[in-house]
Amino acid sequence: MLIIVSGAPGTGKSTLAHALRGALGCPVVSRDEIREGLVLAGTPDDRFALTYRLFLDTVTALTAAGVTLIAEAAFQDHNWRPLLGLGPTRILRCVSTRQRVVRRAAHPGKPISIADWVPIDSPAPTLIVDTTEGYSPGLDRITAFAGGH
Repeated sequence: MLIIVSGAPGTGKSTLAHALRGALGCPVVSRDEIREGLVLAGTPDDRFALTYRLFLDTVTALTAAGVTLIAEAAFQDHNWRPLLGLGPTRILRCVSTRQRVVRRAAHPGKPISIADWVPIDSPAPTLIVDTTEGYSPGLDRITAFAGGH
């Protein structure tokens, strides 16, 4: 199962992905964590092309090996396209009325706004998770959905 945690920057994707990891016991592949590793290593990454390629390659390889995993990134619809169709997929879309952005050296510049972010357009089962105040629906329902129940 490929569990995609998506949403605009600052909507709680990383926090939710790691909560699901604890509940489901499967790995998280995070675009931000890959990017931060490259920055700390001093690896050149013009326009995040290497980060994106490593993210896609890692998710593709794990999915091909039959590993259930959580893929988390603030990608807009077109950037997720190469991963859709790799197998059974569940999409969690984080939404919020507040954008909580943590400034990181690995992510210079101003992030895209919640209003301008384009969600994944896919027939895969999708659950909208409001992260404005905790999780709505609750983590138990999110976990059941992501686990295919």
